[in-house]
Amino acid sequence: MRLWTERFGDARDPVVLLVMGTATPGLGWPDELVDTLVTAGRQVIRYDHRDTGRSGRVDFAAHPYSVADLAGDAVAVLDGYGVAAAHVAGASLGGTIGQWLAVHRPERVTALTAIMTSPMGADAGPAWARAMAGQEPDPGDLPPPSSRFLAHLARSAAAPRTTREEHVAANLETWRVLNGEALPFDEEAARRFVEESYDVAADPAAALNHDAAGRLMTEDRRAPLASIKAPTLVVHGSEDPLLPLPHGEALAAAIPHARLEVVPGMGHSFLSPGLPRHIAELLLTQPS
Repeated sequence: MRLWTERFGDARDPVVLLVMGTATPGLGWPDELVDTLVTAGRQVIRYDHRDTGRSGRVDFAAHPYSVADLAGDAVAVLDGYGVAAAHVAGASLGGTIGQWLAVHRPERVTALTAIMTSPMGADAGPAWARAMAGQEPDPGDLPPPSSRFLAHLARSAAAPRTTREEHVAANLETWRVLNGEALPFDEEAARRFVEESYDVAADPAAALNHDAAGRLMTEDRRAPLASIKAPTLVVHGSEDPLLPLPHGEALAAAIPHARLEVVPGMGHSFLSPGLPRHIAELLLTQPS
């Protein structure tokens, strides 16, 4: 497996490892966010997950992988740069990977920031299925995605995606819905991101393997989050349509001394003007 990475800033500065979410390459971390961290004296590393961007591909049917394997990729990136430990900041699935590292490889995590994510042992599958079937949630369920997002999924599944233009249009609409309706959507920045992500991917369809990997609920994901010792910041949007705010609240409650920062109006993306800088400033409140 070959992983594409890039490093910014002075190699002597404290490291922030940025771990992206499902099916999303390192470009999902906006340059404005990276630049804000570097200007403040952080060394920043971002990378393309396996099956995304310029990193290697996996025959998932023959060699299925899990969150533990994706976490192993993050460790390999640190090893490749000779970094013993880093502030691990993960978004969505990247936040799950960060939790896994903080539990199972604590010596590699100086601080943890989990953004727009859920407890790594929470199985959202049944709640999703009940929501898709129009059934009432069980009392113990964390809330499913918004009805607007579920309706978008149904429309998206029926839409053709054969040309570059169709892929770009469909992905742009997905990010528009993920942004939510409270904050303005930076369509220009989103289009650049979607187009560049598509153009650098050797096989855009391979990224769908992340959905299966994220749903694979292995025992290592059920390890108690109470064992996390790293200073932990949980960042969640008040208007997240994919993982509503109770997911972030549940995560912060499960980690001793975790700090929860609710970003008013934020959905499940960084694609609103000013939001990348704001998220970077939150990251800078973590110990270096």
